[in-house]
Amino acid sequence: MDLVVGIDIGGTKTKIGFVDQKGKCHEKLFFRTQEFEKFDEFLDKIKESIDELKARFEFPVNIIGCGIGAPNASSRTGTIENAANLKWKGSVPLLEKMKLRLNVPMRVMNDASAAALGEMLFGNAKGMTNFIVLTLGTGLGAGIVANGKLIKGYDGFAGELGHVGMTLGDGRLTGLGVRGGLEAYVSATGLKRTVLYMLSKYMDPSRFRDIAYSDLHGEDITKAAEEGDPIALKAFDYTANILGLAMANFTAFSQPEAFFLLGGLVNSGKWIIEPSKKYFEEYLLEVYKGKVKILTSGMEGKTAAICGAAALIWEEQ
Repeated sequence: MDLVVGIDIGGTKTKIGFVDQKGKCHEKLFFRTQEFEKFDEFLDKIKESIDELKARFEFPVNIIGCGIGAPNASSRTGTIENAANLKWKGSVPLLEKMKLRLNVPMRVMNDASAAALGEMLFGNAKGMTNFIVLTLGTGLGAGIVANGKLIKGYDGFAGELGHVGMTLGDGRLTGLGVRGGLEAYVSATGLKRTVLYMLSKYMDPSRFRDIAYSDLHGEDITKAAEEGDPIALKAFDYTANILGLAMANFTAFSQPEAFFLLGGLVNSGKWIIEPSKKYFEEYLLEVYKGKVKILTSGMEGKTAAICGAAALIWEEQ
């Protein structure tokens, strides 16, 4: 059976799976990215994981290629360049070093751009020629498709919308030092920071008053919102307001048919998606109102990033 290895390198987790031509992920696993101080040891773990997954199959598997999505990855050079949410800084030779461990056709791309290709090939963007994918995880990434083509930019770094400044003055810093950058507010990490902000601003009772930042997780904030915790509800509303404004701004430069939201923050469901839609419509220019959809990924939630990475190979078959 012909399969592609899809690898999604995230700031929190690295996910690996074997994906067929229809976008079905047959076997998958993940491990924590931050456990590896040295990049070579991290790549060794990837190779070990691929071998482990391949051994699970009860029939022969032919790996026809490997697609890798990673933050700040250049499709032209095959490197990761100064990723905000990874330990390895500078120019990291991902493609060159990974090819020493796995001798198959291989492509590397910014993770959100890979997700956009996956959405077009396997998900809800089939038949669409203008859309934007926003990955809301540890940080915020974007993949932009305009007139049927993925916007890559001069050397593969187009779409760094997570580092677009959204505030003036004393805004939060992103991992790349952008004052008021979007991902400092709209991401799993940004939501945690907003909970702390709301705790300092309001006196409402909240379960979070007795929880340290390092012990705070997105799932906890969602559960608290479901139970009516006022700080959790304020945090989601604040986050959705900024996301709605950002999407309205992004609409003005490419007029997408739809935005696709995926990643850990999207698992919060109605608490982030419904208010984002409301604020989005409020901020849109009149000419765009009612024309742009906000959708979740059509790829299976837990394997969407893996399938997006695998699409780098499948799109060329």
